[in-house]
Parts: sequence; C-alpha cells; structure tokens
Amino acid sequence: MNTADILLRGNVIFTGVEDEPMSGFIAIKDNQITAVEKDGNGDQYIGTSTKVYDFKNQLIMPGFHDAHLHLMLGSLFTDFSIDLSTATSSEEVVQKVKEFSRSKDDGEWIIGNGWDEGSWEDVSVPPNRKILDRHVPDSPVILFHAEGHYAWVNSKALEIANITRETSNPPYGDIQKDDNGELTGVLLETAVSLVSDKALLFPRERQYELMESFLKHAAKCGVTSVNDLYASRALAGIEDYEFYKEFEDQENLTVRVHLYPALDGDFERVKNLRKRYNSQKLKFTGLKQFIDGVITGYTAFMLDPYKDRPETKGETAFSPGQIKKWVVEADKEGFQIRFHAIGDGAVRLGLDAFEEAQNINGNRDSRHALEHIEVIHPEDIKRFETLGVIPSIQPSHLALMPSENHTSRIGEEKDKYAYTCKSLYEAAGNLAFGTDFPISPLDPIKEIYYAVNRMDYSGTRVWNEQERIPLASALKAYTSGAAHSVFRDHELGTLEPGKLADIVVLDKDLFSIPAEKIRETKVLMTIMNGDVVFEEKYTLLSN
Repeated sequence: MNTADILLRGNVIFTGVEDEPMSGFIAIKDNQITAVEKDGNGDQYIGTSTKVYDFKNQLIMPGFHDAHLHLMLGSLFTDFSIDLSTATSSEEVVQKVKEFSRSKDDGEWIIGNGWDEGSWEDVSVPPNRKILDRHVPDSPVILFHAEGHYAWVNSKALEIANITRETSNPPYGDIQKDDNGELTGVLLETAVSLVSDKALLFPRERQYELMESFLKHAAKCGVTSVNDLYASRALAGIEDYEFYKEFEDQENLTVRVHLYPALDGDFERVKNLRKRYNSQKLKFTGLKQFIDGVITGYTAFMLDPYKDRPETKGETAFSPGQIKKWVVEADKEGFQIRFHAIGDGAVRLGLDAFEEAQNINGNRDSRHALEHIEVIHPEDIKRFETLGVIPSIQPSHLALMPSENHTSRIGEEKDKYAYTCKSLYEAAGNLAFGTDFPISPLDPIKEIYYAVNRMDYSGTRVWNEQERIPLASALKAYTSGAAHSVFRDHELGTLEPGKLADIVVLDKDLFSIPAEKIRETKVLMTIMNGDVVFEEKYTLLSN
C-alpha cells in the first residue's frame, strides 16, 4: 500500500457526497486524494515522511470554489485602493480620498471603490467632481461605486480622458450632466471605460504585486478554485491571461483559475484561447457577457417600468437580437455562456436566448449560466431545469446595501422574488455560489452565512425567509455546484478517492453551531493540489 504524503483525521469531515459529516480520515498522495474512509484512523497510510494532522471537531471539507469573481480587479480594490464602503456622506468620501492622496505622488492616479450614495446618512450633497476638485485638484481620481457599474471622477481625470460637455455618450453608457449641461463627474456603465482605460494601465511590477496579493488572500480564505469572469468594457484593461500563465509556468499559481473572456462575436480569438489555456490550474472554460446593469443605477433591464422612474424599464447592454445571435453562434461552437442578468427582463432574455440556441443547435450538456438573478418573474424559475441553466448566485449581495434601494425601485409585488435562492435550487437542482469579488469580499464564510440566514443590510431583518437553504446545500453550492458549473465535478468539488486534493479545514464545526455564529468561523488550513498553501500557526500536528 502506498503511504500518504498528508493524512487528515477528524470527527467532522464533510465530503460533499452526503449531507451529513462523518468521522474518519483522508489520505493524500502527490496531488490526489487516495483514500477517504469512515471511522478509521488511517495508520496504514503513514510512512516515515507522512504529515499527520488531527483536527478532531474542526470541519474538514472540499476547498471553496468561487464561481464568480474578477481576480486582478479584486486584488486592486482590496489592497491598492481606498475602501469607501464605510463612508456615510460625500464629505467623508472626500476626506478619505484626501488622506489617501498624501501617500501618492502628484499626478499619480488615485483609485477608490465601495461608495454607495443610497447608504449614506447624509445625502444632501450628491457625488460631484467639484467636491473632489476642492481637495485633490492635481491628481486624477476615479472612485468605483459599490456595484462596480458607475464611477465618480474629478476634473483632472476628465481632462486626461478628454471628456468635455460636448463628448457624446458611448453605447450603453452615460456621461452624467446637471441641469445646466455641466459634467457632474459621475459616469455610468460603458462611460466608465473612458477614464478607467487610462487609470488601470499598470506596469508589470504592479501586476505581480496584485497577483501575489490575490493568491495569498485566496489561500487564507480557503479558496482553491475561481471563475475569473470578464468584468465589463470599463475594466477589461486589467485582464491579462498570459500573465497568469507566467505564474503557472513558474509553479506559483496556488489557485485554479477558470477563464471567461468576453462573448463579443470574435470566435476565432476565443477558439485560440481555448487551445492555449487548458491545464489543471489554468483553464479556458467559457464566455461571459452583460445583458443589463444594476437596479440602483436604473440600468437593470426589467419587465415593467421602475416604480420611481416609470418612464424607463432600464435597457440591455446589446440589442436582444445581437444577444441571441451571439448565443446561437457560440453554442454551435461548443462554448459555455454566462450572462450577467440582474433584472427580471434580463433573466427572461437570457433564458430565451439559451432556449433559441437549444432549438436551433439541438440539446447538449451546455451548462450555460445566469449570474446574479436579483429579480425574477416566478414563471421563469422552472425554466432553469427545463433548459439546464445554472443559477450562479452571490448570497451576500442581498445585504450589500439597504433593501429599500431595491424595493423602492422594483415595487412591493416583486419583493418576494428578490435574491431568490431556495426556489432556484429546487427548480434547477443545483446552484453555484461566489462573491463577485471585489463587489463583496473574497470570503466564502460570509456567503454561506447569508445563504443560510438571509439577514439584510441592517442586520436586524430576514429578507425573504422562504429563500433560506440548508447548510449542506450552501456548502455544496460553493464546492461541487461550482465545480459542476465548469465541467469539473469529476475531479473537483467533493472529497473522494481519485479527485484532486483541494481541501479546506475550518476552526468550527458549522453543523453544530447556531447559524448566526457561522460568520465567526476562520480557516485553519488550505490544501490546493496536494500542497499546504495556508496554515494557521496553531494547527495541530502529530508525527
């Protein structure tokens, strides 16, 4: 019998095959799980060089797989920009920007993220470039909104981007102006790219810093696989797949990265990417595009007019005809497609496009997915199973900002179909969980907490209690469900012999603590591809 490199013992092992944890052990050799046995101690797998860990009542489970994030952008926003999520007014935002600017050279870009006017206590002074100009006139400033679909910039940034009051709006973008036609400094959707294309041009040294920071952060969070999705035209400049490959070639890639470039009709380009990136750690997996925007910006596409702006239903990023054409063509070429779809109109359009492709190209195991699904018409829920579409959800988004920011716009009658989770799980038979990092922190525990508890932004109200899901289902959505969404459930997502050794150990048994205590859980160890990539100093180790 081959001896193990690593042996993990524990009383609480969640394999993901069953809904309940077991007591036993896991043996790892090279990069694979070689044995998973109940009620044994695994002594027969111990050799002179075997590392033996006994985690007793601490939870051992498959590594977390974030089904939706933006890798480099997330690292930028986490470690190299100003966090504005706690600001309660435009003045507080400006003070944070002013303080941050002191550490920068004159003329250097100042980047921030996370502000949300709808969450401010003082909304008497809305975002405007002139507020920033008073304190930071000489360095360009770009501050991304909490949902990432609009930005607030100062006059210096507008000058560098050559944006004037005469500049035309780009398709599916808005350069906001006041009643006098003056630029406010707020840019929506694709208009953000007019500035971000300048702001996000980084030297190679900074790219390395961003990547190294992300890998360290992911390991500490227990994240062993991610889906790196196209982040919009405004943020495309920060994506560099060949740079990822450098990390893989140097054996420094400690998370599996699944690539999703833009669905834009250029199929020769993505066919080449599919051939180029096809390893166990760096894999082209599909295509991603936007159907709509966000509810707070009135750019999410709805079936009915917004309650507080009855003149609009929002709009689609591309015409429905163009979206359906791309889907049919991509599906014919065997590509998986993921769509950002937040409004109920966008969700329906995405399902319609997938249905049309199925009718034209025939039925296959396409595993197309819709991302976010913040509002859905009840008649569309059952279509996920019919069409084999995967709901890809970020549970913590329901607490990203006050619930009134949504309900005041979509209306009371749609409220019970906001951030649907359990209904989609029961209809589709699976879910894939993620964070949309950096829109939410790269913290799987937080997502599990919100999936199980559904506490809103206030922390005092359960939003749509009927959409809670059981703990085991939430864990599966973050492991085997996400693995299924990238066609890798045969090698990832559960703890079974023959599967790749991606494992996380938590300091608490989630199955025995109150649900409201889940957020207090920490990661003790992360194993990716058979290697320990993160380990707390107090981890128990025996020889």
